[in-house]
Amino acid sequence: MNAKAEAKDSRFDLFKWLLVAVLVAVGVVGNQYFAAESVLYRVIGVLVLAVVAGAVALQTARGQAFAVLLKEARVEIRKVVWPTRQETSQTTLIVVAVVLVMALLLWGLDSLLGWLISLIVG
Repeated sequence: MNAKAEAKDSRFDLFKWLLVAVLVAVGVVGNQYFAAESVLYRVIGVLVLAVVAGAVALQTARGQAFAVLLKEARVEIRKVVWPTRQETSQTTLIVVAVVLVMALLLWGLDSLLGWLISLIVG
């Protein structure tokens, strides 16, 4: 009995994903068809279609799994210890200093090798 319920869900999910694809296609074709209209109206139309398509997609099993993934990711992001502004500034300055030093070293090495090659070649 459980397999039958999953089969019905997957059949409805396929229909829902087809509906999402149709809504996206309508948005793309409609935006192209109404190219002469104001950009504001076209953006509003595309946003409305995107919200409807997103709502339909969230009703599927994969859409619900994606929503759960987003909620779990948000919880994990809240657990991250973010650096302070001072730590970020200091780290950025260190990276910039190291990049400049390496650039100067590579420029010097390139110049030296170029000079040596020009001496050998003549």
